[in-house]
Amino acid sequence: MIDPFGRTITYLRVSVTDRCDFRCVYCMAEEMTFLPKSELLTLEELDRMCSAFVRLGVRKLRLTGGEPLVRRNIRTLFRMLGRHLTTGALDELTLTTNGSQLARYAGELRDCGVRRVNVSVDTLDPAKFTEITRRGRLEVVLEGLAAAKAAGLAVKINAVALRGVNEDELDDLVAWTGEHGFDLVFIEVMPMGDIGGENRLDQYLPLSMVRARLQRRWTLDESDYRTGGPARYVTVRETGRRLGFITPLTHNFCESCNRVRLTCTGTLFMCLGQEDAADLRTPLRQSEGDEALEAAIREAIDRKPKGHDFIIDRRHNRPAVARHMSVTGG
Repeated sequence: MIDPFGRTITYLRVSVTDRCDFRCVYCMAEEMTFLPKSELLTLEELDRMCSAFVRLGVRKLRLTGGEPLVRRNIRTLFRMLGRHLTTGALDELTLTTNGSQLARYAGELRDCGVRRVNVSVDTLDPAKFTEITRRGRLEVVLEGLAAAKAAGLAVKINAVALRGVNEDELDDLVAWTGEHGFDLVFIEVMPMGDIGGENRLDQYLPLSMVRARLQRRWTLDESDYRTGGPARYVTVRETGRRLGFITPLTHNFCESCNRVRLTCTGTLFMCLGQEDAADLRTPLRQSEGDEALEAAIREAIDRKPKGHDFIIDRRHNRPAVARHMSVTGG
């Protein structure tokens, strides 16, 4: 699949549920209205949808949410999709998680072919962690990380840089991930969805500033390492671990975008920062064959935009995109 700008699409992110057991202040409103379960694709439909993308050239699948591991019987989907790893049609099956269920599932994920996971940890302060997530417990996530490590899963920590919240912990996060053998990615706040009383402008901390602060203590060596995602990496010389920066606002990463995002209702977003989308659930359900589905996928790829329009709207304090991050899974 090649989009209008010559980019080959090889990476599909799939939101398997819009539900989550956290309510992170940059992602969701505290009181969320979730979709009726009847609107969600079944696990079998998700498998069929993902398999169509694999046939069309997707080499990397990432399951996201909400929180993917709170979806009932999600292990079944991982097992089904793992067959594409066995045949060689898929290079990687992975997930992004808040870590709350990792202690329970890490071993099974490894058995299904998962080799690495991304886990969101924005702070190492237990009280602050609960404040950011509104209901999470840091000790539970740390238990999950230990289980993932014991199962042989490579771990990447995702940390959203939040002005006035965790900006005093940047060095601590680099040291902690280095000590435990984890890679680390810092992410700028993305202006998506109404998050209630929180102010995007108050949250926003440019990663150019983050990097400058880190360089006071750490030696950051340039790296050409790529995972297929949007992060740009350096190596922290003192720890030997990779450190990535995802900068949708200060420096977008659209020129090399190789990914699209599927929601749990079968809607395909060709760009995280645009509202244009394609309904894939209808062609999926209207036929037992996949010809109409594959045609709809190709038509959607032909509409993939050149880039996003993320901005922090200082005048109106409104999100650049109305849907919450949890709808498309980041």
